[in-house]
Amino acid sequence: MASQDWFDKDFYAVLGVAKDVAAPDLKKTYRKLARQHHPDSNAGDAKAEARFKEISEAYAVLSDPELRTEYDQIRAMGSGARFTSPGAGGAGGNAGFEDIFRGFGRGGRATASDFDDILGGMFGGGSGRFGQTSGGFGGFGGPTKGGDITANTTLDFLTAIRGDTVGLKMQDGREVKVKVPAGVADGQKIRLKGKGQPSPDGGEAGDLVITVSVRPHPVFERDVLNLRLEVPVTFAEAALGATIEVPTLEGDVVKLRVAAGTPSGRVLRVKGRGVTTSKGTGDLLAEVVIAVPDNLPTPAIDALEAFAKLAPQNPRDELLARARGGR
Repeated sequence: MASQDWFDKDFYAVLGVAKDVAAPDLKKTYRKLARQHHPDSNAGDAKAEARFKEISEAYAVLSDPELRTEYDQIRAMGSGARFTSPGAGGAGGNAGFEDIFRGFGRGGRATASDFDDILGGMFGGGSGRFGQTSGGFGGFGGPTKGGDITANTTLDFLTAIRGDTVGLKMQDGREVKVKVPAGVADGQKIRLKGKGQPSPDGGEAGDLVITVSVRPHPVFERDVLNLRLEVPVTFAEAALGATIEVPTLEGDVVKLRVAAGTPSGRVLRVKGRGVTTSKGTGDLLAEVVIAVPDNLPTPAIDALEAFAKLAPQNPRDELLARARGGR
């Protein structure tokens, strides 16, 4: 992720959304763009990879309500602060970190109380935007705690599922190792105690709070601890029954039995092949989707027409009846 001031980047334009876009619409747009430009779907395309990183960076900020507010304030004020990491490990990922210091002022305009907050945070008085509480050597609470620093990173889907240790280079030159737990979820925050702002008067240092954004996978989608995917089957396989092969996140395949008469949308479950965290292990959920050929040879068309005559049916009869009954 390129190291540039937020002021120079229009994340709304990157995703092609309005500034008042709602969270569900933002996520829907991001998933569509991410799938379109994912490196796995554009092997060797440097432009697609760069576009994918740009999309991921924009979503990582705009999908977090707190970071989005800070971003909007910084854009309105025309200034911002940051720090970046040299990159994150994992499967093909170049994970980046951005330090987003909290903006001050209302509507992009600094007020006297804002400067009071900042000065109070520096010298131990009042409550500042960097997380200081009342007290300090000039008060009754003793040394004040340093302020928290917020940052964000984007991880590949597989890296987030397996966990990893990534390096973060702070503004003061310190190298901070961040252990990403296995099964970390999109939007989850990781707190590193004592890695934030130093106390202005000898107290405890603040924390480093990292928000994780997970890139979508071209095949699998996470559902809490479960992994979901769509599995296409032919009409003949669904009607007559078949044994099919289904991929897993680990790279191997499992065989599943599709019962005769299986409808589109039925979910087949593989126990224990989902996400593993300290809370347990989920399952792999394969949703059956009937694949309809778009170019049939004439003999196949004749056979289907004969089938339709031999087994006439209207699968919408029940739907129409329920609709009439609800009037």
